[in-house]
Amino acid sequence: MKRLAWLLLLSLLIAFPAFADDEQGHQHHEDLNETQLGTVHFPVSCAAAVRKPFQRGVALLHSFWYEEAEKEFLQIAKDDPNCAMAHWGVAMSLWHQLWNQPDEKVIAHGLDEVHKAQAKDKKVTARERDYIAAIAAFYDNSVKLDHDARARAYSDAMEKVYQNYPDDHEAAVFYALSLLASDPHEDSTFARRRQAAAILEKLFAIEPDHPGVAHYLIHAYDKPQLAELGIPAARRYAQVAPAAPHALHMPSHIFARVGLWQDDIKSNLASIAATRESAAMHMGGEGHQFHAMDFLFYAYLQSGREADARALIEEVKKMPAMHDMYGLGFDPHEATLAQFNVLYPIEMRDWAAAAAVTPTEVPGTAAGSMGYWAKAIGSAHLGNADEVRKDIAAIERIHQSLVDSKKKDFADAAESDLKQAQAWLAFAEGKYDDAVEALRPIADKEDSLGDEPQGIPTREMIADMLLEAKRPQQALAEYQTDLKLNPNRFNGLSGAARAAEQAGKSSDATEYYALLLAVCEGSNSSRPELSRARELVARK
Repeated sequence: MKRLAWLLLLSLLIAFPAFADDEQGHQHHEDLNETQLGTVHFPVSCAAAVRKPFQRGVALLHSFWYEEAEKEFLQIAKDDPNCAMAHWGVAMSLWHQLWNQPDEKVIAHGLDEVHKAQAKDKKVTARERDYIAAIAAFYDNSVKLDHDARARAYSDAMEKVYQNYPDDHEAAVFYALSLLASDPHEDSTFARRRQAAAILEKLFAIEPDHPGVAHYLIHAYDKPQLAELGIPAARRYAQVAPAAPHALHMPSHIFARVGLWQDDIKSNLASIAATRESAAMHMGGEGHQFHAMDFLFYAYLQSGREADARALIEEVKKMPAMHDMYGLGFDPHEATLAQFNVLYPIEMRDWAAAAAVTPTEVPGTAAGSMGYWAKAIGSAHLGNADEVRKDIAAIERIHQSLVDSKKKDFADAAESDLKQAQAWLAFAEGKYDDAVEALRPIADKEDSLGDEPQGIPTREMIADMLLEAKRPQQALAEYQTDLKLNPNRFNGLSGAARAAEQAGKSSDATEYYALLLAVCEGSNSSRPELSRARELVARK
């Protein structure tokens, strides 16, 4: 799955603003009940009239529908000016714990909400006071803290709430989320993920209709080494909160990890439809659909549904410009289209088309770098080293520009593109050992951290190179290693089958081809790999 930094910012790392003045959107909240958002039990000392809306606000938080959660809590603050926890809810809505790192403006806004909550100190219970203190630890500006330190401070404070109120399931759920939000990216043991999962699994058996429990279990297990454990939560979450677009999409994180492409497709089609329906009702979160489209596009290509992938490209082309949605600094429609146009020929292994890609510059993003990355891979397969050198030079310019403008996430993405392009240059020059050795540390790190591959799993790239170098036995070993972490990838399965054939392992080849046919069952694909699979399997 191509998760370049510009798309991460678009779909995962962005701070969606609220549309608090949208009264029509708020009116629709009254139609959202437990059967649509899930069941939570968060007692508060606020006026009786706002307690049901408060539960709804917390349920919205648990499905990351932050725009609508903020509206709900702001309305509660109007309806009950003495409700300190309404301001806690607004502060919680502003920090999207697994999505973004709030800037100074958001920190100041959150701290203001904390102060409003603290000003009503005499009207809260001890438990509520502890919840407010926990979020205050995140927004605290008395000392200079970076985001990671803020996230850890909040998690430490929530741990105390969790310990002080062992019967409070909400404390357990929010503490588990805080563990995920403060999880160090470089931790290959996944210690905090496992700790969060242990807490949540106990609750899942007790509260299967709680939206946060199922949701955060999916996030906890969103690594290839853990993904099988997340299937029950993935199967449950969309049933728990069918009105929340993110709840409909989120199961696909697990489905994609384990290669259940049809389930992945169904999840994201439902999420896109729900997003558009809620947007038509003036509810926030229209940008969520692009993240779902990203997963949908990938799943189409892995299951032999390239016609559907092309149709999705055409659909995105026809979508109107979105003019810097959510203050990102670029049009998400344009960025998504750039990604799809690049990834299609790469996944289809159409090297001539990849080499002929016209990189699309989406200002302030790494989209241009991704285009040259694809051109470099295509040209390398065609043996055109001079073109690869030109592509590398272009990526270097883009990378330096992003470094100079201090766009770290985008710069990191361009740097990854650069390293892979340099390896493909060595390949184009016939230096196969150098090419493989350049990619191996990238693949090893990608594998150990369970990172989503950027376009093509790096391990699969190594296997492709070895197969082209006529080293089928070595290639097969690399494909097999990669398929453990990226199961049922079309090119992983077809590559393993071809390597097995060339290595004289006909039974292994037949097995891989049979699995490829099963993965693509029902498709109308005319890809030559499937034709070869049918031919070989028919002989057995």
